[in-house]
Amino acid sequence: MASFYYPKIIDVFYLYLFLVLALTSVFVFYKNKPVLLAGFCMLVFSLGIYLSSSKLEKINNLVDDRKNISGNFIIQKEPEISGKMQRIKVSPKAKPLASQRLRLRKEDGILITAPTYPEYSYGDEIRLSCTLKIPENKIFDWRMYLAKDNILYECEKSKIEKIGSDKGNKVYSFILKIKNNLNTKISRMIPAPESGLMSGLILGGDDKLSKNIQDNFSRTGMTHIVAVSGYNVTIVAEYLMIIGIFIGLWRRQAFWFAVVGIILFVAMTGFPSSAVRAGMMGILLIWAMKNGRLANSQNAIIFAAVIMLLINPLLLRWDIGFQLSFLATLGIVYMYPVFQNYLTKWTDAMSVPTLLEILFLTLSAQIFVLPVILFNFQKLSLISPLANLLVLPIVPLTMLLGFVAVILSFIFYPLAVVFSWLAYLPLKYETSVINFLASLKYSSIEMNLAWWGVGIWYIVLISTIASIRKSKKIIPPLP
Repeated sequence: MASFYYPKIIDVFYLYLFLVLALTSVFVFYKNKPVLLAGFCMLVFSLGIYLSSSKLEKINNLVDDRKNISGNFIIQKEPEISGKMQRIKVSPKAKPLASQRLRLRKEDGILITAPTYPEYSYGDEIRLSCTLKIPENKIFDWRMYLAKDNILYECEKSKIEKIGSDKGNKVYSFILKIKNNLNTKISRMIPAPESGLMSGLILGGDDKLSKNIQDNFSRTGMTHIVAVSGYNVTIVAEYLMIIGIFIGLWRRQAFWFAVVGIILFVAMTGFPSSAVRAGMMGILLIWAMKNGRLANSQNAIIFAAVIMLLINPLLLRWDIGFQLSFLATLGIVYMYPVFQNYLTKWTDAMSVPTLLEILFLTLSAQIFVLPVILFNFQKLSLISPLANLLVLPIVPLTMLLGFVAVILSFIFYPLAVVFSWLAYLPLKYETSVINFLASLKYSSIEMNLAWWGVGIWYIVLISTIASIRKSKKIIPPLP
């Protein structure tokens, strides 16, 4: 709530008033369940407002006096490569030399934009001299987009000298080395651009794809297959459970094997919000499978959202990935059962045929994310349902062949090459289909939606689903 009130900061008086009302509801009316629930929700909102206001107040108080700084800094995450440039997030190893008015803490991030070469890695120690500036808004709110990742300043006229390495978290450094090794193996066995797609499917991210291919994925609405969505994590969780049982683990042991695998998978992607959400819900799903009970999708979504927002409340407004990830999941949980209810009657079957299921799962997610996409990107992919219908059924096989090829590359390389050839065939099909559909004249069109249009869309959508669910018993699917 506080983030949507920004750049104004909510007065502490209203926060205390809200808190008093919440505590009164909890302790005075604890026997009244609806009032108790409302009070608990108010407590959670109070905490969220407090956390958001604290971060926003700090951002508002920054001084943009373009001071020169110099000192030693540590690279906090893997650099993001874009064309011939790379973006590097660093934080001070110790207090840098600068004006007394500048108070940088170790957790405060600084963004450096530098040429692609020389290369830098997570945990490198660098000697940096530059002029600090507060990020300036461009087409969108660039300053707050960076602030959500605790990046408060950008560097101008930067001079960088690498003076050390392996200064970051040892465990995370080891995980990133595994990821880079896997990427190297994939690029050796499979030619581009198919190698970039394979890296995206099993390691997350589209940075290994060319700009043209990335644009084609965007035009066809297929970016989600390389963005570590719930779809990818579900496939990974299923394969890990099967592998665990295959190598002789008990079901309980296979569960923990899969949990560790999902955590490593999310870590290798760099912990983007879509991957964190998908990872948390994937773990909840296999936990439910282990205990022989259905996972409550709504509770899983709420749990994942609350945990992520407690850690970083700025995600709610300034992380589009967070918004799209949760909205797509909500669409599948609440919209798809409506379609499923009618499809089972129409097909006169106990379950929906696979292709129809993929089509309506895609439509369910698209209906929920469309307003946010139009508001932020002003683009509508008309070809997305067809693209998903043609590509998604092949993705599990592609990931399986890729996994096997990568694992065998550490054991018996000639056999790994054979499986990489087999993996290349579906990869070539997927890239060809996406490139062809993206080349069609009306694969996507420019379309804008104002903020009030977004509000009306969701009011009508929620009202419609609530009305249908009220008239019929509809059980949401697993996440």
